[in-house]
Amino acid sequence: MQIVTEEDYRRFVAEKQRVKIENVDVEIGRPWRIKEFGPPKDYKSEEFTVWSFPSRGDWATHSGNYRGNWSPYIPRNLITKYSKPGELVLDQMCGSGTTLVESKLLGRDVIGVDVNPDAIMVAQDRLSFDYNTLDRPRRVETRTFVGDARNLDLIGDEAVDLIATHPPYAGIISYSGKRILDDLSRLKLPAYIDAMRKVAAESYRVLKNNRYCGVLIGDTRKGRHYIPISLGVLQAFLSVGFILKEDIIKLQHKTMTTRQRWRGHSYDFYKIAHEHLYVFRKPALDEKTAPLKYSKKWW
Repeated sequence: MQIVTEEDYRRFVAEKQRVKIENVDVEIGRPWRIKEFGPPKDYKSEEFTVWSFPSRGDWATHSGNYRGNWSPYIPRNLITKYSKPGELVLDQMCGSGTTLVESKLLGRDVIGVDVNPDAIMVAQDRLSFDYNTLDRPRRVETRTFVGDARNLDLIGDEAVDLIATHPPYAGIISYSGKRILDDLSRLKLPAYIDAMRKVAAESYRVLKNNRYCGVLIGDTRKGRHYIPISLGVLQAFLSVGFILKEDIIKLQHKTMTTRQRWRGHSYDFYKIAHEHLYVFRKPALDEKTAPLKYSKKWW
């Protein structure tokens, strides 16, 4: 892991005002004109295990200008349910920083890690706003690093209160092209699942006992047949000791074009329109987990 400070970001944007993420030019370094610092007034926290956000969410500095970044409604729900103000949130595959922005807005300290240096610059850009309220007397600490989620060497054991992350999907969207060898999105499925097992092990190490880890993952299709990437990721996290707390179905709306371009209605399969948001719990110290045997590794 290599830290990227606000000063590093300022030096970067003094020379370069655009970065490329998934072949999309993303502008950075411009002043933000923020209209709202939170979701619409009719927003309510989710209560059920099916989540649907027809409007992605564009408050503060959030922007869905390239594929693969998650709606801010998702980390907002995880952060408010599974952490308290002043606690530490980690997103070790933070991309453009959606989790980081929500943590800052909600008064949580946060660490963001990504293998792509350009993504970290976008995350720093999204964090470059001031936000102070009367009920938030302390300053939130935000830290960003270029690093591999399989080796969080600058984060100590049991240091994190909540993990909320959205890994790239195997072989679907390459966020760095061929420039970064450690980019998980470039891997074939067997290697990807093996890598996710290492991500899970590091997640388990840095997370405090009896705390939660939220992971959003989707599936794909090849040869007109379903490939359950999410099942492999579920097994990877259970295999290192996590217990499954929730399996939330997140519906997809207005998905941007993928390799499959749908024309007509003559295909013999259904379009994938959901993702899995797994919420895992790390057992408490000396917890007897036998009563939860069907919610943990069963094979």
